[in-house]
Amino acid sequence: MDVLTQYAWIVWLVLILVFATIEVFTLEMTFLMLALGSVAGLLSGLFGIPWWAQFIIAAVVAVALILTLRPPLLRLLRRGGDPARSNIDALIGADGSVVRTVTPSGGQVRLQNGEIWTARLSPITEQVDVAVGQRVLVTGIDGATAVVVPVERSTPQ
Repeated sequence: MDVLTQYAWIVWLVLILVFATIEVFTLEMTFLMLALGSVAGLLSGLFGIPWWAQFIIAAVVAVALILTLRPPLLRLLRRGGDPARSNIDALIGADGSVVRTVTPSGGQVRLQNGEIWTARLSPITEQVDVAVGQRVLVTGIDGATAVVVPVERSTPQ
């Protein structure tokens, strides 16, 4: 068992490299915390602590880091994300105008970004059709078809 304690540093170095490599590919900060726990195990081994105590120290440090340091690091990592919606998400809530009369089965609208989409009325509206030139609001996308509802025009007072 003394041999195991004497050469445990090799195992710790291998674990640190493996955990750090996995972290590079996952970016979820869990394997980084495990690598730092392994560093604590390596450091405790350098002070001559038995291998079983090194393992306990590494596990305690890793769990403590996962519970305390990982959540703020994840918030920092995700804070820099682009808040702008894109693709289909950017079309939900967009307004447009009817180019070809929109019915529950079909029609065409020009959205605010200039694109022309095939469209159909949403089942939540009671209106039968929407005339050319009337304003609509996109409530969903079904394949390549925009699901729209007519926008009520307010009268100026």
